[in-house]
Amino acid sequence: MIKKKHILDWLNKSAEVLEEKKSYLTKLDTAIGDADHGNNMNRGFKKVLEQLPTNEKKDIGAILKGVAMSLISTVGGASGPLYGTMFLQAGNSVSGKEELTAEDLKKMLQAGVDGIVMRGKAKIGDKTMIDALEPAVKAYSSAVSAGDELTTALQKAVDAAEKGVEDTIPLIARKGRASYLGERSKGHQDPGATSSYYLLKALRDSVQ
Repeated sequence: MIKKKHILDWLNKSAEVLEEKKSYLTKLDTAIGDADHGNNMNRGFKKVLEQLPTNEKKDIGAILKGVAMSLISTVGGASGPLYGTMFLQAGNSVSGKEELTAEDLKKMLQAGVDGIVMRGKAKIGDKTMIDALEPAVKAYSSAVSAGDELTTALQKAVDAAEKGVEDTIPLIARKGRASYLGERSKGHQDPGATSSYYLLKALRDSVQ
C-alpha cells in the first residue's frame, strides 16, 4: 500500500535528483533543444517543495494537482504544460484518496501518460518522454496483473523506462524543438525521456 508519506517522499526525492542531474539534463538539451531542460525542471520542483507545506495535509489527488499547478506556473518550454498535465490527470484519477493500492497506482500512472499524449500528441518512436513513460506503465501494469509485489512491479517499470531512454538515442525526433534538427537529432538521448526516468526511479525508491 502506498501512503501519503510515500508520495511526499517521492516529490522530495524527485526534487533532489533533478537538482543533482540539472547540468546533465541541460547538456542533453543543449544538443537537441533549448539548453534549459535541467534548469527548468530544477526550478519547477523547487517550487513544488516550496508549496508542499500548504498541500501536504490534503489527499493524494489534491497533492498531485498542487504539483501540477506549481510546474505549469514555473517550468518553461514544453515541459511545464506536459509535466503539469501529467500530474493533473494523475491527481484527478486518485481524487480523495489517502492511500493507494497497486491498482490505484496503475490507474494514476496511466492517467498521467494519457494526459501527456492528449497534450503533446506524441507516440512511441517520436523521441520524447513517451518513449520512457509508455513502456514503463505497460511493464508496471503487466506485472501487477501477473500478481507481482508492488516493489517488483515498480522495478520493472524503472527498467522499461531506462531501456526506453536508451532507445531514444538512434531516433530522429518528430516532436518539439528537437524535430527541427531532422537527421541531426539522431545519436542524442532525449532529455524529457531522461527526466521522466528519474521521476519513476524516485517513486520506486520512495515506495521501497
